[in-house]
Amino acid sequence: MKRGSSPSRCARPAEGRSRERGFSLPELLVGACISLSAAAGAAAVVGALQLRFSTDSERTDVVQRVRAAVDSMERDLSRAGLGPYQGASAGALGLPVAAVFPFRQGASSADPPGLFRSDAVTVLYVSDRTAAQASLAQPLAARSGAAVVVPGPGCPVGSASCGFAAGMDVVVFDDTGAYDMFRVQSVTGASLDLRHTMPDTGQIYPAGARIAEAASHTYFLKSDPPSDTFQLVHYDGVASEAPVSDHIVGLAFEYFGDPEPPAVLAPLDDPRGPWTTYGPRPPPRTTQPTAYPSGENCAFRLDAVGAPVPRLDRLGSGGSTLVPLGAAELTDGPWCPDGSNPHRYDADLLRVRRIGVTLRAESALSALRGPAGVLFTRGGTSRAAGRWVPDQEIRFDVSPANLNRGR
Repeated sequence: MKRGSSPSRCARPAEGRSRERGFSLPELLVGACISLSAAAGAAAVVGALQLRFSTDSERTDVVQRVRAAVDSMERDLSRAGLGPYQGASAGALGLPVAAVFPFRQGASSADPPGLFRSDAVTVLYVSDRTAAQASLAQPLAARSGAAVVVPGPGCPVGSASCGFAAGMDVVVFDDTGAYDMFRVQSVTGASLDLRHTMPDTGQIYPAGARIAEAASHTYFLKSDPPSDTFQLVHYDGVASEAPVSDHIVGLAFEYFGDPEPPAVLAPLDDPRGPWTTYGPRPPPRTTQPTAYPSGENCAFRLDAVGAPVPRLDRLGSGGSTLVPLGAAELTDGPWCPDGSNPHRYDADLLRVRRIGVTLRAESALSALRGPAGVLFTRGGTSRAAGRWVPDQEIRFDVSPANLNRGR
């Protein structure tokens, strides 16, 4: 090569060129598979979390609805039988009058007398925070009208009405085992304008019968499949009927009573009670306030020598253990105040000392309920066990203190 000559053109590297290598088809397929696998895994994790969140949230909701139902019923059932705490007839309401009934009562939504419903209960009790407790100055019919009260010990000083006021719910009861509920419309001096909140009857309460501020509470199961309505409902005996908890698919009440028949504790002419272990005291031998013979009532009859003896039998096989009271015992009589009274109830209800409650709630979402069976009262649409929220069931007992005095 001559000096000063240029190198051969073929020996020079190409200017402005570069070799860029891309992905082959197999590499693209492998990469896509990896990406899809990662996405699928992430989706599975997210789906599992969403599923767990939805089931846990619904399970918590079911538990909360059960808790609300239990709290409401325990509050009222535990007060059953609370009676006046002042005056000559102070004592548990559950002595002369039954305070627990296996049916609905009130101005509306009332069941026929003598019925037994396992899914309904009504309890009565006198308010424990009231001075509105007195006696009647004159007879009162079991219908809307005026009642005149006689202020007694414990009534507010200067109050002719003994503290009764418009809007109060009151109970009137006597020594026959009869009772009626009213609402005070207005007050003028010692006169109360009352609205009867039970069906009218021919019952006449004599002067001296007791009147006190009180409450009637009814709980029952409302089931309406066409509208998908399954509720625990509370009724105040007058006008307010409201659901306590939704999607309640099971409700059952059981009753347990004193096996011993009632007994007389004190002379019947004693000015202060209690005169019996339970049940209304017998009337004087020559008095016939009900359809029972003179000197008798739903809890006591007269023996061959004219002494009061129990009309009720002993239950159970011996001992003092409470005995179950089912439909057979609570619908066969004898009836209080008597068999002709439209508000009659079985005298064995005077024995009640404990109430057992079984409550069952379901998921509100059909998509979280599986086939009907042990886990689900009402079947749902889910066939994946991982998405199931089983029904929650609880059983509890309530022993009202005022029905267990002396035990």
